[in-house]
Amino acid sequence: MSPLGRRRWQQSERNKRAYYSMWVFLSLFALTLFAELIANDKPIVMYHQGELWFPVLNVYADKEIGGTLPSEAAYWDPFVQDLVESSGGWILWPPIRFGYKTPDMYIDSAAPARPSARHWLGTDDSGRDTVALLIYGFRLSVLFGVALTIISSSIGIAVGALQGYFGGLIDLLGQRLVEIWAGLPILLLLIILASLVEPNVFWLLATLAAFSWMTVVGVVRAEFL
Repeated sequence: MSPLGRRRWQQSERNKRAYYSMWVFLSLFALTLFAELIANDKPIVMYHQGELWFPVLNVYADKEIGGTLPSEAAYWDPFVQDLVESSGGWILWPPIRFGYKTPDMYIDSAAPARPSARHWLGTDDSGRDTVALLIYGFRLSVLFGVALTIISSSIGIAVGALQGYFGGLIDLLGQRLVEIWAGLPILLLLIILASLVEPNVFWLLATLAAFSWMTVVGVVRAEFL
């Protein structure tokens, strides 16, 4: 680490609130990277018919376990659990036995349910576990922000570098393109895209990245000039 970088790190360490907040944030993010092993409606490991099964990694049909359906086994179903346990097998579940989109089919109260041993922070109005929603939502939010920053910065740096390095006509046309692109109504385009395609995370990421790179162009262009 350079002397300047070392001095900056020492300054950040002196700000205890920011320093410990950083480690709390990084710890939570590292934990959510293994969300499937923490909150899932599929077992981590299952011993059945003398073999080890890994439902959290592989898809097993209900027929393979001993049922009758060709679709994926519903491990939350007591019938499936009885099939495993009756053959002398066992099931290792995650600490939270619900995924982010798994409603509790055997909830004992009206949804949204209050916190309990089954649902640590209760459920939402659809019966989905709140802790599972927080874990998966936190991971998605952080990864979305990191991906958006990397993509938009890469585009902005490339465009600004081309303008500043070559200058002349390329710089002139590039600046006009950036100004025209910056004047487009983002909200209106989002509404149009939502009516044409099924909204999802990747469409939102691509749309925001297409309009988030322009703020970097001016700085990089000036540095190259």
